[in-house]
Amino acid sequence: MLTVPLETQILFAGILFFLGLIGLLVRRNMIFMLMSIEIMFNSAGLVFIIAGTHWKQPDGQVMFIFILAVTAVEVSIALALILQVYHHFKTLDSDAVNNLKDQN
Repeated sequence: MLTVPLETQILFAGILFFLGLIGLLVRRNMIFMLMSIEIMFNSAGLVFIIAGTHWKQPDGQVMFIFILAVTAVEVSIALALILQVYHHFKTLDSDAVNNLKDQN
């Protein structure tokens, strides 16, 4: 059986988290910002899975299931808020919404 070293796995999860963070900071569209947050959540869950596998404990998988539940709630609430923002401002650009906020 081929095993990947622990350092490589952690490095992959870190790169995934960093890509999500860069996407969150660079993109201004609220949908893309939400997707970047989801990438960050998944990389954190991946670290829990890696740690649980390394120590041969099921705790990492339990925490990942918890992260999936929190992510599902976060996505449903965020999409509802994004729909309300779009109906009110007719845009999903966070900078434009911030500028329009001062005019109302």
